[in-house]
Amino acid sequence: MILHQKRDRPESWAAIRSRIEHPSMVPLLAFEWLWEWVAYFLSRWVFLEVLEYLGSFSVLIAVIFYFSESGDRVKARHYQAWQVINTAQGKGGSGGRIEALQELNADGVSLVGVDLSLAFLQGVDLRGANLLRANMNAADLRDCKLGSANLAYADLSSANFRGCDLKQISLEEANLNGADLWGTDLSGAKLSGASLDDADLGSANLSSIDWKQVKSVKMTNLAGARNAPQEFIDWALKNGAIQTAVDTR
Repeated sequence: MILHQKRDRPESWAAIRSRIEHPSMVPLLAFEWLWEWVAYFLSRWVFLEVLEYLGSFSVLIAVIFYFSESGDRVKARHYQAWQVINTAQGKGGSGGRIEALQELNADGVSLVGVDLSLAFLQGVDLRGANLLRANMNAADLRDCKLGSANLAYADLSSANFRGCDLKQISLEEANLNGADLWGTDLSGAKLSGASLDDADLGSANLSSIDWKQVKSVKMTNLAGARNAPQEFIDWALKNGAIQTAVDTR
């Protein structure tokens, strides 16, 4: 909005003085009258109007630059997220990795080969993430959401997935030896080539799993597994799986 506007010529001081009833008001009104003249002369200075137009134009330029540099800001944000993840590599605790991973995944960034071993990532939401060949050895991922994520060829040995949403997850050729999958939702999971030795699938939802090329199930616990294909249960028990009740706390 242009604030610069033409002003009417102020009255003469004699005209104003003639209307003043109280002498004490004279200094105040004289001061105001002086500034009215200053404002009057400035309102007739075209240069100030030009400056106002230039000010509005500079705002437009700033907006254009803001959007033109949005790609650089996104790159900087991703770089910072990767720094957080890589700095904490191989260490316990979260270290800000939950937020960093979720931000990268939300922006469609591939997480192929990421090292999250020993990390505390309870409740992390990485649905649909590309975690091909990721290392999550001994990571704590309880109550996570990894539905439709790609964890093919990943190292998930000894990881804790209790209560996780793993619907439609891809676990082809993944190492799940010793993983705790108690109570997980594995419905529709792809397990072709996966190794499940010593894994705990107690109370897990195994509806519609792709199991026919599972690599190994030695000492895999299937106690209380829900909706599992009977053929899978029969095959697994013949190939070393067990059904032993475990402490679910």
